[in-house]
Amino acid sequence: MIEKHPLEPFLPSNATLLMLGSFPPQKKRWSMDFFYPNLQNDMWRIFGFLYFNNKDHFLLPHKKAFNKDYLIEFLTDKGIALYDSASSVHRLQDNASDKYLEVIEPTDIPLLLKQLPQCKAIVSTGQKATDIICSQLEVSEPAVGKSCSFEFEDRTLQLYRMPSSSRAYPLALEKKASYYRFMLNELGLLQE
Repeated sequence: MIEKHPLEPFLPSNATLLMLGSFPPQKKRWSMDFFYPNLQNDMWRIFGFLYFNNKDHFLLPHKKAFNKDYLIEFLTDKGIALYDSASSVHRLQDNASDKYLEVIEPTDIPLLLKQLPQCKAIVSTGQKATDIICSQLEVSEPAVGKSCSFEFEDRTLQLYRMPSSSRAYPLALEKKASYYRFMLNELGLLQE
């Protein structure tokens, strides 16, 4: 069965950073109707840890869901856009693992960038996303935690390769956060 992406791209007009994952997990794993919805994914814990010194900052009080409205307000304020590198996929197994996602239709990443005139960087949050970005934008793949420059129309942008925020990726939250801290500091999005 082919799954179409269930969300519209989140593209604040002031976005300087575009975060691209692979594809959302199945709806049964969602705690909210937004990006990185699975409670077992640490993306919003990483951001809570970095910006508020509290990994649970974006959780609702009952801790069974992330706070979508607060995340939208936060991301809009910071200028962070979100989408995924695949617009439709076929799941080869009953999970969200990159290695079991067959991409049927990749996202038109240049089209996203054209809608984000202030964008200075893309961050890829998984291997499949990295492969698609590198292929479409003709950029070399950076090592995890590193970046490389590339040209897009009349702009020079950075591609950052971050470790996956999935708990299946064997790295402590604090270590993952250190990679994100470096990137966000370089982009001026995290003043410490």
